[in-house]
Amino acid sequence: MFEVAEIGRKLSKKQFRLIAEQLHTRLLEAQFKLRDSSHPVIIIVSGVEGSGKGEVVNRLNEWLDSRGIETNAFWDETDEQAMRPAYWRFWRSLPTRGNIGIMFGSWYTRPIVNHVYNKIDEAEFERQLVKIREFETMLAEDGAIIIKLWFHMSRQAVVEKLSQEAELRKTAPQTEKYIQQYDQFLPVCEQALRSTEQSRLPWHIIEATDRNYRDACCGEIILETLETHLEAAANAKGDSRQAKSHKLELPHQPTILDRVDLDLTLTKGKYLTELAQAQSKLNKLAWQAREQRKSIVAVFEGWDAAGKGSAIRRVTQAVDARLFKVISTAAPTDEEQAHHYLWRFWRHIPLAGYMTIYDRSWYGRVLVERVENFARHDEWQRAYGEINHFEEHLVEHGIIICKFWIHISPEEQLRRFQERQEIPWKQYKITDEDWRNREKWDHYKDAINDMVAHTSTQHAPWSLISGDDKKHARVEIINTLCQSIATKLKQES
Repeated sequence: MFEVAEIGRKLSKKQFRLIAEQLHTRLLEAQFKLRDSSHPVIIIVSGVEGSGKGEVVNRLNEWLDSRGIETNAFWDETDEQAMRPAYWRFWRSLPTRGNIGIMFGSWYTRPIVNHVYNKIDEAEFERQLVKIREFETMLAEDGAIIIKLWFHMSRQAVVEKLSQEAELRKTAPQTEKYIQQYDQFLPVCEQALRSTEQSRLPWHIIEATDRNYRDACCGEIILETLETHLEAAANAKGDSRQAKSHKLELPHQPTILDRVDLDLTLTKGKYLTELAQAQSKLNKLAWQAREQRKSIVAVFEGWDAAGKGSAIRRVTQAVDARLFKVISTAAPTDEEQAHHYLWRFWRHIPLAGYMTIYDRSWYGRVLVERVENFARHDEWQRAYGEINHFEEHLVEHGIIICKFWIHISPEEQLRRFQERQEIPWKQYKITDEDWRNREKWDHYKDAINDMVAHTSTQHAPWSLISGDDKKHARVEIINTLCQSIATKLKQES
């Protein structure tokens, strides 16, 4: 989930100045329009220690009119607060309609901290997360606009930032404590974000290493959210004067795919040796999984011509044909369209001890259906949570999930497309739709980045495979699959 915010996005001072001027102007315009609406705005500011949350709050107070914004910092609990129910102080701090309340710390803080320090168990933590969902849903149904921001930095970036601050403030012991807590807090925070993600109340994970990018991204998210709600309210009233503003686009930033090293290769000799070894290991593990009645679900996604089919063939070559089934996902049939989109995937969940390989999968909802507008915004947005819950069901039942995205460069895809057109027995693989999809490369990159951000979880992480060299991709996929199966079988033995 958090790896999409460890890429190295940044803005130059010049870029930031230009964007900041627009943000300042348009945020004020949106804020003034908000005052005449029935919407209170709640901005939740959360994230790792050292990510500059205080700086962000200061920036928002700089960009917005102070007469319509209030910042509430939930730090130490007062005696008065301790003598009342936990949510009392949050209710007291909610903004009035037409105004903005910034929650620096929130109803998320105490459950997360208590769970990290074992003051509450897993069941109680989940119960409190359910309460948070219910609370936020209730506020949203009453018209509140809730914007949830998580500011993230890699562990190394946190170490560098806090170490610099410690030298200035002479707080080395406290800084060391924060650094040690990083690894403890991150999985608990991921669980909290994942469990409280809703289509109309999504979490926005913002890379915070570069303060210019951090602040601009934060401002753009708030601006787009406010303008979207104001436009919807105006349309509902039939106010034709309320025209939608153009979305403020930040300069193009790298995505999680840009971190994949596409230069990785294997010589033919090394490939044949390593492939044989990996396939032999997979064969043994498949039989061990059969003996331990552990099912395996392998999901293959990737660009057109990325090599999904050939990679799947190398996997199936290693496994006894009685143990696996390959499901190729195409456009849904009439029967499938008459059901929830996950229905057709539930149908093929393997029996205990068997393997199902999905050649494309339920992720079509947040990829092709999103980019091609086959699904409405609210449909693909809520699909992240639906998919996570679906995969949680599988994992809780003991099923091993391995998800692969095979990444290739646009140049390599073009070369493969042209090859398919020229070789008669490959021509069936290339269609006009493939060429149309290629024109939307950047849109798909953004969708893939969001997909990883929202659905790469501890129990079902994504593996991003370097696919420009098919030989390397095949071996890496089988080795990764073997490692996932072996780890699970060892845990259960």
